[in-house]
Amino acid sequence: MRGKHRSFALDEVVREAQLLELQGARELNLVAQDLAHYGRDRNDGIKLPDVLQALVAGTSIPWIRMLYLYSAGITDRLLDVVAREDRVLPYLDMPIQHGSDLVLARMRRPERKRTIRERVNKFRGAVPNVAIRTTCIVGFPGETEQQFEELLEFLEEMQFERVGAFTYSAQEGTRAAQYQDDVPETVKRERLERLTELQRMITAEKYESRTGRTALALVDRSHQELGTSQARLPWQADDIDGVTQIDVALPPGTIAEVAVEEVVDDYDFQASVIRVAQPLGVPERHRVTRQLPIKQVTIGSYGR
Repeated sequence: MRGKHRSFALDEVVREAQLLELQGARELNLVAQDLAHYGRDRNDGIKLPDVLQALVAGTSIPWIRMLYLYSAGITDRLLDVVAREDRVLPYLDMPIQHGSDLVLARMRRPERKRTIRERVNKFRGAVPNVAIRTTCIVGFPGETEQQFEELLEFLEEMQFERVGAFTYSAQEGTRAAQYQDDVPETVKRERLERLTELQRMITAEKYESRTGRTALALVDRSHQELGTSQARLPWQADDIDGVTQIDVALPPGTIAEVAVEEVVDDYDFQASVIRVAQPLGVPERHRVTRQLPIKQVTIGSYGR
């Protein structure tokens, strides 16, 4: 991470979302280095829960997803909004980086295993069906075999739905670049393989527990010639959490209620359509009449 956090004004965020909705967006992904930092630089009292509530009130986009929120940002007010607002998906991408307190300290991360555990359990208690994805780094300077084993044990304990894992590489301009990169590349790759295999089994078990249920699916692609569609369930972020194949060709953007039947290749699902819950287009009861000051938007293309 380089530079200071910068929060766009709330009205800019809402206007950008409204523009995306006019362009046909059916899902809104909130992305930041750490969403929990939103508003700290503005001193106007507006925080992440306010952003979520403003997006729900100011748009009709059916799915709103949070990406990249560190555990320190899990507050009672945030949990209340996620639990109460159906359009805010029960999904969290929460990087933990490591499972050893000593490594976390060297990374200059404020979290420790105890605080991560407490906040994950608190989120799961408030939002029982939440899917939590995380990110880890293996081979950070000074990481011992024992510390890596701590990471594996912590992942097994926490049972995250998905984990994105990477080997450490020095980045110019970061504090970690001052450390000697003393973990051999062969050891980094071996540890990455071990972590990936462990998480593959955890994900398969977590996904298997979601079969035999009904869920909403957002159609991304329609295969008219096959009579099928490629979709995603609430716990599948685009491009990183697998896909769901459904047995009816529906227009992209359709939201259907489906029966989740089986896990395919560890990471994907097969499902059958029960009914179309929300056709392409905004239902009248959710339609919002608004005029957009398009020329005033300065936030850029974030989220497109």
